[in-house]
Amino acid sequence: MTTIAPDAPVTGASRTYPPRSAVVSWIFFDWAAQPYFTLITTFVFAPYFATSIAPDPATGQSLWGFAMAAAGMAIALLSPVLGAIADASGRRKPWIAAFGAVLVVSSCALWIGKPGDLSIIPPLLIAVALASVGAEFATVFNNAMMPTLVPPDRIGRLSGTGWATGYIGGIVSLIFVLGFLAANPETGRTLLGFTPLFGLDPVTHQGERAAGPLTGLWFIIFVTPMFLFTPDYPAKRPVRQALYEGLLDLKQSLKDLPQQRSLAAFLLANMIYTDGLVSLFAFGGIYAAGTFGWHTIQIGTFGIILAIAGTFGAWLGGKLDDFLGPKRVIAGSMLILLLAVAAILLVDKDSVLFVKVTPPVPGGPLFSAAAERAYIVLGCLIGAAGGPLQAASRTLLIRLAPKDRIAQYFGLFALTGRVTSFVGPLLIGVVTAATASQKAGMAVLVAFFTTGFALLMRVKE
Repeated sequence: MTTIAPDAPVTGASRTYPPRSAVVSWIFFDWAAQPYFTLITTFVFAPYFATSIAPDPATGQSLWGFAMAAAGMAIALLSPVLGAIADASGRRKPWIAAFGAVLVVSSCALWIGKPGDLSIIPPLLIAVALASVGAEFATVFNNAMMPTLVPPDRIGRLSGTGWATGYIGGIVSLIFVLGFLAANPETGRTLLGFTPLFGLDPVTHQGERAAGPLTGLWFIIFVTPMFLFTPDYPAKRPVRQALYEGLLDLKQSLKDLPQQRSLAAFLLANMIYTDGLVSLFAFGGIYAAGTFGWHTIQIGTFGIILAIAGTFGAWLGGKLDDFLGPKRVIAGSMLILLLAVAAILLVDKDSVLFVKVTPPVPGGPLFSAAAERAYIVLGCLIGAAGGPLQAASRTLLIRLAPKDRIAQYFGLFALTGRVTSFVGPLLIGVVTAATASQKAGMAVLVAFFTTGFALLMRVKE
């Protein structure tokens, strides 16, 4: 296996970077991991869980929020520790392989989610939480490989291209599920008019349930090039020694963090706005299912449109990142998200921004109602802004963090992105449960983006 020197300089004409094949293979990690976020947590399985497994959509949204909150707490507590250990041991790929295995096994277990079976809810939510842990931890160590792949002035483009590629992977996987696996229970036909492959039963929603095993298989296939062609850091010390030294380094980094004001302000801002963004993506499909009565076909089509917007947004954001700097890209993305979320709260099935409109007709043409089209437009703004926000965040961290502790700081990055990540889903779950209103639950997101933007203004690149 090819390795690279972790202490090699990241600037200067003498620095040698790996070949293009190594960079492309690294980019395909985003393609490999994205179906979990697209199919499971956003557009297929989460809405299916809320509308067909849980007793009612509001209860489903609440239960899903609690599961994501539990996963977020585990990720928050362990990410910086694991990142520090990885920096001390040197290797990244073994960690990606281990947590990728958790993602694969847990995703495949979602097949058991039969409609209306309340007894299956607890193990199903455990599987979803474990899959989230696997996906997020694998991403931490994959992100830590970035500084050795391209020169510093191309980091933004690399990050943006990775996110854009991930969005495309999400689009392809979503089209495959909607076009060939998941069918309308009434017609027995998929979005493309086919009967489901492999004899999947529309009545028991086997197409939606198959999204779990597909996510696991997809990850195995498309993460393989990264393991084969992208160089890893060399092993520096045994795991036991790395554990001891890594924890000491982490303790020192946390002690020094208050003196690194820009880095500390950025990590705090990331903690707030990432919580809002993750909650928004996690509940966007569920919110649409409850508000408009959308099912898998409508939500999946909506997801495809959003992913296309996200692809262009991430690609353009990567170029703007190198040209304007990541802080400006993050700030602009957050303003767009804030305005879009506020507008979504003013869209109901029979009104758009306080203007009465004709509500959707059951069984009518796809997205024929004005409120549905308004929701799609606002969703596209969210998709186009979400990609640059996340891509520019990881490049800003690379600019601010010490190069010899990059995995540790990506662990802290994941910590701040997760340490309060249970708060967003938890607040949505609690407010939704208390008010029996999905709109009231989603309203809490405005505060997250407003606060995150204010904190970002204190960061100096």
